[in-house]
Amino acid sequence: MVSPVTQEDIVRVGIPSEIKDNEQRVSLQPDGAAELVHHGHEVLVQSGAGTGSRFTDEEYAAAGARVVADADAVFAEADLVVKVKEPVPAEYHRFREGQQLFTYLHAAADRSLTDFLLERRIDSIAYETVQTADGRLPLLTPMSEVAGRMAVQAAAHHLESPAGGAGILMGGVPGTPAAKVTIIGGGVSGTEAAKIAVGMRAIVRVFDTNPARLAYLSDVFEGRLDLVQPNRARLAQYVADSDVLIGAVLVPGTKAPKLVSREMVASMRPGSVAVDIAIDQGGCFETSRPTTHSDPTYVEEGVVHYCVANIPGAVARTSTLALTSATLAYLVTVADSGIRGAAASSPVLAKGLTSLGGQLTSEPVAAAHGLPWTSAAELL
Repeated sequence: MVSPVTQEDIVRVGIPSEIKDNEQRVSLQPDGAAELVHHGHEVLVQSGAGTGSRFTDEEYAAAGARVVADADAVFAEADLVVKVKEPVPAEYHRFREGQQLFTYLHAAADRSLTDFLLERRIDSIAYETVQTADGRLPLLTPMSEVAGRMAVQAAAHHLESPAGGAGILMGGVPGTPAAKVTIIGGGVSGTEAAKIAVGMRAIVRVFDTNPARLAYLSDVFEGRLDLVQPNRARLAQYVADSDVLIGAVLVPGTKAPKLVSREMVASMRPGSVAVDIAIDQGGCFETSRPTTHSDPTYVEEGVVHYCVANIPGAVARTSTLALTSATLAYLVTVADSGIRGAAASSPVLAKGLTSLGGQLTSEPVAAAHGLPWTSAAELL
């Protein structure tokens, strides 16, 4: 049974529309709004916020949310802003000092965002660094799964001649060679990418530094992958021989390491495709720079680069359903207790704490930007 709440306990949870290029996900679906209302909170949803994921204003209203006209109205009233993607400069002016934020942040790759969070004294928890005791990243995993699968779909399309690729069919046909796909990183995204690439009958090679992970992949894929523990020379050899290169490297909370040099990219055959899933953390190819769904590729060193920073946004409904199913229980905790209280009571959420009261609480973000930081334990 939910404990009764007083007027002072009510938290106004704001759900604005996402404004990044072709970002159609929404941070809360209607049944999530109903759950928050059940817990005694008020939910404000920007009109049209759910349209791209096929949720109507009427569904939110029926769930007990209050639909408001625009983003200004959401930010003006909300105590807690819940988003999918990190705030962009066009949204900064809407935040009030001391407001709370729960979203993907990827702050290690964005100094201006980090400065904004500190200057505006925003209390924030980043989805991507919420971490369980066994090392799982429960709020990053669903989008990593989507991004991994989408990466191979994108690569297959951009290998086609009209898309500027080398004109290679991923799985070939009898009498012709299949594409060679090299995946750097055998975590969630890399594993999902391997599943789709194997399903397309490509020749798939996965690099990972963890022997236990390689052993796991060997069992799961029953020997259908070439599993490689990397060194620089070996990586260079495989990259040069690849039709598709997929970067799926993750170092939680910090910038992705640049594992593939420009020289390695230049060694690939013209019309090959490089997909950098790690681009929202800065990318793991030296030649990577962020692109958008409207303009997803560019050619560098003769290689087609696909570096869209919000890959899952292309399948907005699937992604929203997957993401909000994972975030809702944590969101209820944050709404019930506030960012500070939730981080104090939940070690899992404390791992995701990025900024609190104008102080940086994430060591990886601080290291990326050369900034001071204070541990969450000291502030809580």
